Amino acid sequence: MSNLRFKVVEEAFKKRPLDVPAPKERPSEYFGKYVFNREKMFKYLPLATYEKLREVIEKSIPLDLAVADEVARGMKRWAMEMGATHCTHWFQPLTEGTAEKHDAFVEHDGKGGMLENFSGKELVQQEPDASSFPNGGIRSTFEARGYSAWDPASPVFIVGDTLMIPTVFISYTGEALDYKAPLKKSLAAIDRAATAVAQLFDRHVRHVNVNLGWEQEYFLVDEGLYAARPDLLLTGRTLMGHDSAKNQQMDDHYFGAIPERVAAFMKDLEIQALELGIPCKTRHNEVAPNQFELAPIFEECNLAVDHNMLIMSLMRKIARKHGFRCLLHEKPFAGINGSGKHNNWSLTTDTGVLLHAPGKTPEDNLRFITFIVETLMAVYRHNGLIKASIMSATNSHRLGAHEAPPAIISSFLGSQVAELLDRVENSTKDELFTMEGKHGMKLDIPQIPELMIDNTDRNRTSPFAFTGNRFEFRAVGSSANCASAMLTLNTAVAEALTDFRRRVDALMAGGEGKISAILDVLREDIKTCKPIRFDGNGYSDEWKEEAARRGLDCETSCPLVIDRYLDPESVQMYESMHVMNRHELEARNEIKWETYQKKIQIEARVMGDICMNHIIPVATKYQSELVDNVHKIYSVFPPEKAKELTAYNVDLIEKINKHTNFIAENVEKMVERRKEVNRIENIREKAIAYHDDIAPYMDSIRYHVDKLELIVEDEMWTLPKYRELLFVR
Repeated sequence: MSNLRFKVVEEAFKKRPLDVPAPKERPSEYFGKYVFNREKMFKYLPLATYEKLREVIEKSIPLDLAVADEVARGMKRWAMEMGATHCTHWFQPLTEGTAEKHDAFVEHDGKGGMLENFSGKELVQQEPDASSFPNGGIRSTFEARGYSAWDPASPVFIVGDTLMIPTVFISYTGEALDYKAPLKKSLAAIDRAATAVAQLFDRHVRHVNVNLGWEQEYFLVDEGLYAARPDLLLTGRTLMGHDSAKNQQMDDHYFGAIPERVAAFMKDLEIQALELGIPCKTRHNEVAPNQFELAPIFEECNLAVDHNMLIMSLMRKIARKHGFRCLLHEKPFAGINGSGKHNNWSLTTDTGVLLHAPGKTPEDNLRFITFIVETLMAVYRHNGLIKASIMSATNSHRLGAHEAPPAIISSFLGSQVAELLDRVENSTKDELFTMEGKHGMKLDIPQIPELMIDNTDRNRTSPFAFTGNRFEFRAVGSSANCASAMLTLNTAVAEALTDFRRRVDALMAGGEGKISAILDVLREDIKTCKPIRFDGNGYSDEWKEEAARRGLDCETSCPLVIDRYLDPESVQMYESMHVMNRHELEARNEIKWETYQKKIQIEARVMGDICMNHIIPVATKYQSELVDNVHKIYSVFPPEKAKELTAYNVDLIEKINKHTNFIAENVEKMVERRKEVNRIENIREKAIAYHDDIAPYMDSIRYHVDKLELIVEDEMWTLPKYRELLFVR
């Protein structure tokens, strides 16, 4: 047990769950404890100020600075009563993380002392240094000014001793340098477009909301084992490691009993999340060993995105408290399921749910069909762009492998919805169609009541599946900011709905009746978007061939997929919906290519280091022991007998030599090629070269490292193995 790996594993086995005392109150009583929500606003603000702030939030109107001063005073009083001493503008730069700069509630009092102060100006606007965040060429390094501005639609909250103020982040020249600003613009775009279409069916509709329910998957590994793996520590995933003899093939982990240490972590996480107003609802074991999921109740999209960014931060922090490290990488372990973040997307109005069927009236059902079809039109027209919105160096490892959806965007509707669209498409008269709702299923089992069965099944291989009253965007990666996918989907749907309303209005202006005009446009769109509909097995080779024949985007190279942001139709969509301009899109592409290149570069460097400083020395040492053993046997036995006795060891010696030579030679080639690629000035070309030239070296080197893991004596192998990382509690 001299090997450090064995000591770390032994310590992991000894760990016991922390005792997490449950709050004395029910969750409903401490929910939002650290959030300046409507209840706190009403208590700490003058009534007139409360009403004005409520109007700002509900009607999306600008906040007057005089009102901001009143809000800041009440907010500071509440925050200081809760123990806060600092405030920060909390924003989401294009690093896919969050950022914060803390300022104390203090000012000089003019008499040599200090007093606590927090003004409306400090609440509404701050000026963080914009030069140190990714900007894609929008700003030069010496042009540092950027602005963060409060988003009143997302409540402020307290973490530790700091008042956290959710904000947008923009450059001195007005371009968005974050995810929140374009997300909010996309929500405004879909509100305008969807409201206009919804009013064809109900003139009382005044507002359309996008709701989001994310399902966050993650892995937990013991902190000591994590620290003993340089690849996990520096890249978030294992760059090498042979399959465990048992992983997920017995299907015994999914929905299984939650391990005691993990349950304690989940309990602690949920308590803190609920106190911060995150409505945690579901927790369970996922399919792969040491993989789990957390999901909240649906929320308005902007708030849901903020809460997801906050929950990821909480998960990392609380995991360490419990002796774990939380892995949010999409594919931390080869050969088993990766982690996604299914984004359940739906539309609601101030009068009801737009994607709910069946409706109470035939016109309600027609409204349902309209929003389903126009969502499909959006996904069809921009299927490559929507894939680009979820593509990354990390998510590309997951897509199309072990229950993850493939890197081809299609939509599953289920037989009942698909048949309904086919009936509308093939109809020749202006008839309205009905749709069955849930139906009962009687089971021939005593004491079991009748089950209510949904009108659609589910398809785990579909990237964008309709699941009853929402679409489930399953292709989003576990580490991603949901805003990237949501702002693209929102904008595409807004464009499709705008076009739908324009064409219906044109037919009505020509004298056609409303229902007839709607059905005419729907028939045309159902035919147009049919290639995006696919209810079969998304993993099959036949589907890849069929998708190509249908004209869907089948590209899998991450740098090339990113190109879709700058397609003329993509730029036109973003600009016409007033979400982003071409300059902002070009900047984001620069950042995406650079991020991809840097991540592969880091992985290649880490792999080279591990191979030369861990793998080859250990393998060579073991090989030397085998050689010494062979020599000793020859010194004791006659040559013929010695040859017989050493045959197995000699074979191992040759295999080790073959594998170590390949690793050493290809690490050197990879390093030399990387030096050449690093001299490429164009960032897109550099990213493509890293994908085409550097990543393949890593795959081939890994194969030989994993073979050595099976050969080298277990006690000599320094890196924790999959069986230890995935099963130690």
